[in-house]
Amino acid sequence: MSLRVLGVDPGLTRCGLAVVDIAANRQATLVAVGVVGTPPEVSLDRRLLMISTSIEEWLDLHTPAVLAVERVFSQLNVSTVMGTAQASGVVIAAAAKRGVPVALHTPTEVKAAVTGSGSANKAAVTKMVTKILRLQEAPKPADAADALALAITHAWRSGPTSAPGSPSSAGLTPAQKAWAAAEAKARRR
Repeated sequence: MSLRVLGVDPGLTRCGLAVVDIAANRQATLVAVGVVGTPPEVSLDRRLLMISTSIEEWLDLHTPAVLAVERVFSQLNVSTVMGTAQASGVVIAAAAKRGVPVALHTPTEVKAAVTGSGSANKAAVTKMVTKILRLQEAPKPADAADALALAITHAWRSGPTSAPGSPSSAGLTPAQKAWAAAEAKARRR
């Protein structure tokens, strides 16, 4: 039995979408990946409608068990944050309309989950996503790789976790083991 997760890296100009199936042993398999782009010269309402239509198509086509979205965080560029928040709202509403649970994950959490380091750069995340999914080439653009990382993060986080070295952690990657150890340490505090 596997868990199907739709990961979304929200953005007004580029919105990354990715569907991943995660087996009970945490092996991840790519189902679909893409990016919805909206031109800046198009009005905001039309851009949000384009994102809404695309996410609804993906939800209907892939029927995920859960939707994982990057949590909007404060940046210096207010207009970027606003666009990201608006795109996130459209995505979350589409999932809610279908009764699909939504989980929010911070960029640091995603980086730590797939690389073992919360301060990893985009290149490191893309490299690990490529390796985890056993892909021949790296997903492009970065928004697609980020959406894949979000889906993987959610599945790994929601699945069974155990301390490194225990029998049930034997099939985990080094990044998964490091992440499980960091989570266990944080819970002890």
